[in-house]
Amino acid sequence: MENIVKKILYTGVGVVAATTERLQMAIDDLVEKGKLSEDEGRKVVDDVVKNTEAHKGQYELRFKKIVDAAYEKLNLPQNEDTTKLEKRIKSLEVKLGLLAKEFEKYKAMQQKNNQNL
Repeated sequence: MENIVKKILYTGVGVVAATTERLQMAIDDLVEKGKLSEDEGRKVVDDVVKNTEAHKGQYELRFKKIVDAAYEKLNLPQNEDTTKLEKRIKSLEVKLGLLAKEFEKYKAMQQKNNQNL
């Protein structure tokens, strides 16, 4: 599930980068056509970047809420639940390994007894 969240995050970053690039291209085009001066174009881009940075915390909070809601809606285990499950699986693997060893000893003993008969 972490991979999905990472992909969503990277997609968001990609969208922001693409939007910024398109904005820069549009501003460059306006400057080239003489509808904006270079200083005005730079100011527009700077304002957008500053505005985006100023709202970064809000965007991150919204993203976290969306991800948390998705986890809850899909009834997926959260980080602490996953950690508990991993510990439980490891414990069960150890127990299974011990049981397998005991079973092998039992089989060896049975074969030995069968040979003695």
